[in-house]
Amino acid sequence: MTNSSPVLARIPQGIELRQQGRNREARELFEQLWTENGEEAGDPVARCMIAHSTADAQDDVEAELRWDHIALDAARAITDEQVAAAGMGSSAAALFPSLHLNIAECYRKLSDREQARVHLNDARQALGTLPDDDYGTMIRNALDELARNLDA
Repeated sequence: MTNSSPVLARIPQGIELRQQGRNREARELFEQLWTENGEEAGDPVARCMIAHSTADAQDDVEAELRWDHIALDAARAITDEQVAAAGMGSSAAALFPSLHLNIAECYRKLSDREQARVHLNDARQALGTLPDDDYGTMIRNALDELARNLDA
């Protein structure tokens, strides 16, 4: 991200903490960024990215699902212009396949196959918005794997 927003600029620090297995520290940083961004009233791109990252740092699936829903709600308020200003390089619609994938995966973990399939279908309907690159391939492959897991 190449945004001048100090909040957006610090999200990768929290992602790195999470990747190091330091979930508690990542959650603390994301909580601080959430507050700095203005929580529900803040910049929708930052709100979406913080919530998405916070979800990934949860140790509890229900908490992860709650944050994934917050990220999805925030994404609905994001414009293409805001995505471009954040330096994210695609459209706002390209956020939805990943967000729905994450929600579907949470529902699968919670054994709610019906809701998992709803969000899997929503993600698949938005696949045309994904770029034809490594990221797009990763999301498509993850959706295929989720579908196999739901069918098993």
